[in-house]
Amino acid sequence: MSQSYDRGLIEDFGRWQEFSAGMWAWVLHKFTGWVLIGYLFTHIAVLSTAIPAATGDPAIYTGTLQSLEQLAIVRVLEVGLLSVAVFHILNGVRLLFVDLGVGLDTQDTSFYASLVLTGAIVVASVPTFISGAF
Repeated sequence: MSQSYDRGLIEDFGRWQEFSAGMWAWVLHKFTGWVLIGYLFTHIAVLSTAIPAATGDPAIYTGTLQSLEQLAIVRVLEVGLLSVAVFHILNGVRLLFVDLGVGLDTQDTSFYASLVLTGAIVVASVPTFISGAF
């Protein structure tokens, strides 16, 4: 006889409170991975349609990129991209160590450390990204 498991309603957001640090690490790692894949494809699509050969004038291409860099929203999105990439890298290194058997007892602590380190790197980098936008 098979047993069934009542998973509750999809709308039951109370289940998120039961997530441990390991589950949040998994969810955030998957989310940041998908964001990076989406960015990669978008980046390739935009650059492939804006190559200088299409316009015939490299100055138009350069001017377009420089004007985009001056937009505040682009600078904010760059900070977001940095935070996603840094967390994904740090959590990936953490997972590598866990897979090698190093730090199995301190997985929660290392996850929180990767979050704190991501925050510190992003906060320290904000002046670099925001300085020319405002």
